Amino acid sequence: MGGAVGTGLFLGSAQVIQSAGPSIILGYAIVGLIAFLIMRQMGEMIVEEPVAGSFSYFSQKYLGRFPGFLSGWNYWVVYILVAMTELTAIAKYIHYWWPHIPAWVSTLFFFIVVTGFNLGNVKFYGESEFWLAIIKVTAVISMIVFGLYLLLTAGADSTASFNNLWQHGGFFPHGFSGLFYMLAFLMFAFGGIELIGMTAAEAENPEKSIPKAINQVIFRILIFYIASLAIIMSLIPWNQLDLGGLDKSPFVMIFSHLGIEWAAHLLNFIILTAALSVYNSGMYANSRMLHGLAIQGNAPTIFAKVTQQGVPVPAVVFSSVLIFGCVLLNYFIPEQALSHLMYMAVAALVLNWAIISFTHLKFKKIAQIEGTQTKFPALFSPFSNYLVLTFIVMILYIMWTQGFKESVILIPIWICLMFGLFKIMTWNKSN
Repeated sequence: MGGAVGTGLFLGSAQVIQSAGPSIILGYAIVGLIAFLIMRQMGEMIVEEPVAGSFSYFSQKYLGRFPGFLSGWNYWVVYILVAMTELTAIAKYIHYWWPHIPAWVSTLFFFIVVTGFNLGNVKFYGESEFWLAIIKVTAVISMIVFGLYLLLTAGADSTASFNNLWQHGGFFPHGFSGLFYMLAFLMFAFGGIELIGMTAAEAENPEKSIPKAINQVIFRILIFYIASLAIIMSLIPWNQLDLGGLDKSPFVMIFSHLGIEWAAHLLNFIILTAALSVYNSGMYANSRMLHGLAIQGNAPTIFAKVTQQGVPVPAVVFSSVLIFGCVLLNYFIPEQALSHLMYMAVAALVLNWAIISFTHLKFKKIAQIEGTQTKFPALFSPFSNYLVLTFIVMILYIMWTQGFKESVILIPIWICLMFGLFKIMTWNKSN
């Protein structure tokens, strides 16, 4: 939960609401279904063999050395970008209270705090993440309950009504295309649920804990997204919200518009902790993936080193150095930083989901040849694999046609760059 529920919901949903209206609810359900299928595909492999750096390990084992190399480094980049995105969003939440504080100052402060969290042992990370995640989970549930109360007690002159979900232009105010072309943006909101794969080597009794976590998390996230957005768009007609793109959270603006300022301030605090939670998870995922790559021989050996408490300090420090680039982005281009980071993260996430699905196809083929009965089989495979890959092609088409060509073009450039680095590292080892 900590790795997924963050800026994609609390801030990113603003742009989707403007384009898709109430149909954003269906959009989250569609992307959530795809994410769940990928989670189950990944889960089947993890339960059979819980290892560090699971994505790259399985890609290397079933697809070859370069796919494993690419998968690991790509996921590391995904979370570098996600961490930078969440850190940038934090500055916007701080700006709600103190607009005079420069964005780069806020990002620098929280960069230092979260890096400190991750330099402690894994128990300290787990405790900090538990409390950060539980705050936002409790808050979203409370907001849903409070919103229901406002809807059920609304007077005749109130704008609050469930009718707002299909009035004011209908459920699809801009047609289905208004939702379709936002699916790529919605995908960002589900980036992070793969984090469960990083915990496999450190989880107690992974055969039970991993399946339970996968099945529970995706349904909880879907409920959170769908229920919370249905409530806020029932309280006020979607077309009466002045959200200003990615600058304002619809969750905060709803209650501010209703005149319930205490709720607006409380929610702003909650979504600040939500962003911190995802950033914290991102830092954890980065360091563990880099550590796993080093163990596999796909990264410099220094990143395989851990402290007596098991913390891969060199991996944490190196990842932090890259994330520090976010502070520089917020210094030079504070207005454009968030949107640029989100689009680049989606491009890297597309590649990651595709590799997971391809890897699982090969895994299933080998399992069938060997007659292996897996403990946590994926749903509807291989049909679900082809459905996922078709969805990914559709996301690339959307990005290409909606002005995000640069993000799509970066994918083959990134693959070529990684292939060159892979060849250099292979040549160095052979010599």
